[in-house]
Amino acid sequence: MADADIIPIGSGGRPGRGSGRRTTPSAAARSLAGPAKTKTARKSSAKAAQNGSADSPPAQEPPASAVPDAPAGLEADDSSAATEDSRPGVPPVEVSAEQVEAFLGFERMVREWLGPDGERKVAELLAFLRRRLTGQYEVDEFGYDEELTDEVFLTLLRPLAEKWFRVEVRGIENIPDTGGALIVANHSGTMPVDGLITQLIVKDHAHRPLRTLAADLVFQTPFVGEMARKSGATLAGNDDAERLLGRGDLVGVWPEGFKGIGKPFSERYKLQRFGRGGFVSAAMRTGVPIVPCSIVGAEEIYPLVGNISSLARLLGVPYIPVTPFFPLLGPLGLIPLPSKWLIEFGEPIRTDEFAEGAADDPMLVFNVTDQVRETIQQTLYALLMQRRSVFF
Repeated sequence: MADADIIPIGSGGRPGRGSGRRTTPSAAARSLAGPAKTKTARKSSAKAAQNGSADSPPAQEPPASAVPDAPAGLEADDSSAATEDSRPGVPPVEVSAEQVEAFLGFERMVREWLGPDGERKVAELLAFLRRRLTGQYEVDEFGYDEELTDEVFLTLLRPLAEKWFRVEVRGIENIPDTGGALIVANHSGTMPVDGLITQLIVKDHAHRPLRTLAADLVFQTPFVGEMARKSGATLAGNDDAERLLGRGDLVGVWPEGFKGIGKPFSERYKLQRFGRGGFVSAAMRTGVPIVPCSIVGAEEIYPLVGNISSLARLLGVPYIPVTPFFPLLGPLGLIPLPSKWLIEFGEPIRTDEFAEGAADDPMLVFNVTDQVRETIQQTLYALLMQRRSVFF
């Protein structure tokens, strides 16, 4: 046996013997030897061997008993990830006790401020900011940014409605779950806060966005016009209203306009003229229902006792309000009073039962407009009787 040749397993024989054609290990031998090294790894190993001492002993693999068992639940595919930080040239990450304590303190603070699901809220906020910075968000043809409206505008309004005005909502079931509808409401309060609160209420209770119709002055005002577009407002005209209603959106309109929000406090809850009934003709042409909406409480947030008409004409605005606190207290006078709000949505008035071309009949449009106005006015009187006081 001393003269026997030792031939490696899986090789094609010793070079120079046998077929002489195979000089590399077979597939069986490679499977026994484990995964092959990459070209880069082989070069690195060869370079290390050249730089090393000839007397250095070859590397020994640790015995099987010295290899610790893998933790429970660790998959075989995760072995590379588990040992990634231990690769040559990658220093281990050391975390001090102070860093751990700071992280735990931050985690406790988040839970105290945002509740048990604070971590989820922080993650959602960071994801929202990333989408805004990278431009990965959408707006529709009117400029409506649904994500910005839900995550920022309505989020800021929600504490005002729930804690400050303590809004009580009735008749939300009268808003259709699907399809287009026109919500018509009274307007008051010196500032158009009632429109914003109505938009929030419809979103939170009916779970549908409310697209509002606003006056020209809103879109002519710097910054305000852009924010109005992003929050779902569009120009108060029949063309835009019919396009929104025709595609199945909820649309909100306040037909009193500036006459409603700018009326004196002595005329509170007395509806002004509803215009020429353009909103009714838009509903008739699209065949959507009209939902009357009555709002009690907005009249008292900024009691209007005067108007600086000369300054208003100079600035090109409908009025410059004078309230018991503005401009006497300066910016503090802009804080609304915490009045108690009641909002009721009445039974829908159907328009799909009218004959074709009814929207072009001025007398019919006027009659339906007057019906909507009278419904809102009578509901306002009923809500005022039910409210115990202005602030409770």
